[in-house]
Amino acid sequence: MIRRLLVLLMITCAAVLPAPPASATPAVRNTNPIAERRADPHIFKHTDGFYYFTATVPEYDRIVLRRATTIQGLATAAETVIWRKHSSGEMGAHIWAPEIHFINGKWYVYFAAGRADDVWRIRMYVLESSSANPVTGAWTERGRITTPWDTFSLDASTFVTNGVRYLTWAQQEPGISTGSNLYVARIGANPWTITGSVTRLTVPTLAWETRGHKVAEGPTVLQRNGKLFLTYSASATDANYCLGMLTASATADPLNAASWTKSPNPVFASNAATSQYGPGHNSFTVSEDGQSDIMVYHDRNYRDIVGDPLNDPNRRTRVQKVYYKADGSPDFGIPVADGPTPVRLKSYNSDRFVRHWEYRAKLEANVAPLADSQFKPVTGLAGPGTVSFESTNFPGYYLRHRNNEGWVERSDGSTLFGNDASFTQRAGLAASSAASYESLNFPGRYLRHSNGLLYLQAIADAQGRSDATFVLE
Repeated sequence: MIRRLLVLLMITCAAVLPAPPASATPAVRNTNPIAERRADPHIFKHTDGFYYFTATVPEYDRIVLRRATTIQGLATAAETVIWRKHSSGEMGAHIWAPEIHFINGKWYVYFAAGRADDVWRIRMYVLESSSANPVTGAWTERGRITTPWDTFSLDASTFVTNGVRYLTWAQQEPGISTGSNLYVARIGANPWTITGSVTRLTVPTLAWETRGHKVAEGPTVLQRNGKLFLTYSASATDANYCLGMLTASATADPLNAASWTKSPNPVFASNAATSQYGPGHNSFTVSEDGQSDIMVYHDRNYRDIVGDPLNDPNRRTRVQKVYYKADGSPDFGIPVADGPTPVRLKSYNSDRFVRHWEYRAKLEANVAPLADSQFKPVTGLAGPGTVSFESTNFPGYYLRHRNNEGWVERSDGSTLFGNDASFTQRAGLAASSAASYESLNFPGRYLRHSNGLLYLQAIADAQGRSDATFVLE
């Protein structure tokens, strides 16, 4: 009898007590763009607590550097010119795509440059600084990176895996009728010298890699979940510009081309709904708390360009959080609209996220497409003191309650819609570290999930408190 009572007590407690919060990386809040007229952006977070930012300037004549203790702080940080193009000869034109790295106790900037007398003779070069602060320190030219062919080459980047440092870059190879392909080699005794064999990783052949130009360029590596993810840019630098990805096991030999698998489709591309066009030439950094990967990239907020896209100065630096699929691969979603970056509402007591599906708000794990589960928190449509959630891939559509059900619908501008789509954010009913959302026009009722759908309900028990609690991710 006692044993039976104990079992019943355990079952009762399990039914009443809320589940512990599901694991989630904290939300990352930034406001885009980070920098106007700055293309090919690279942000490096250093151990000194600063983020260092460099990018291509539209005049193509200098290398600039900013630093700040936050990513958003880079938007208003002072910008310093650390190097200018030569007045003649090598490194005299088309100063492109600088990247800053800290290697063996010194700072290095990789960049591409043409000659003053032959601006399209683009090659890769390196600067070095031993100063603690590279913004104010002196820089020394370390010369050109020599590759097997004296041909058009650019976009040098570097990564370390299994204790070995590699250089990856884009180059035009004799005998291959493309603008550039991707290559990788080991770095030798210093960061501007490669050693050993050079491996061709990929040639642009797919339709989305060959629009306007046959191009694969801007390689950069993200290492997570036991894999190497090498993203790269493809096609012309207009609205056709997009990102592809190569994937390899972290234990594989990166110099073996067979180690890498190419994505059959772009992993990041223009999006008319959010008015973002030609996203590309990205890099990766990490959030201030170190818990989230951040993609840094450029794009334009208009599609049509008059003349050569390289003469259009309006590519802007932008950032957004990287999410991961169930298989451990990154999901970049879509280039989000300008303004505050979105968040996801993750159920406190499950691995599911709020999403829209045929305009009904529901909860689901492993949401695809990712943007269905991303919402931009904005000042409530009903006024300050409240919050509204705008859909990422359907701008102008908001999470609202209707007939006590959760929907994502276009705002009609009415007072009723504004009230239905406005919520007061409270400390989570099941955990103060999370959040719960109380209806503005039906006080005491909260957004909660039940049987996979989102409702507006009064909360009367522990299960309800848990169901009405969300983690912002």
